[in-house]
Amino acid sequence: MASASGMRSPTTPRSDAASPRPKFDSDLLKAYMKKLLQTTLQTAVWPDVRDRPRVKEWMKDIGERVKERMLEIQPRGFKYIVLTQINENLGQGGRADMVCHWEDSDVVAQEVFFNDSIICVCIAFAIRSG
Repeated sequence: MASASGMRSPTTPRSDAASPRPKFDSDLLKAYMKKLLQTTLQTAVWPDVRDRPRVKEWMKDIGERVKERMLEIQPRGFKYIVLTQINENLGQGGRADMVCHWEDSDVVAQEVFFNDSIICVCIAFAIRSG
């Protein structure tokens, strides 16, 4: 019977001491995302069928503003992905978890906002490039 350690790929060093990799400050981004979702959606109400494009506008605006903040925090050396989802709050439970394990310098930040009418999940990835 093979041991569990025999089943794993050999570990490789994740960082080179001679050339430190840039770090992305996810704490700055998380604080920004929390405030952005609260101020943007605090009084938001799930629209009726005729006004559903408003939800698309909220998602686009939030995603663009999070990406802009990511570029302010670390303008070079990363590729950015921002996912924003808004659903009607009908009393259902919800949970969002995301983890990245590509490189030590890659990060993920997530924020969940809800009120009596909507639930918004925003997830942002900063993936080191090059």
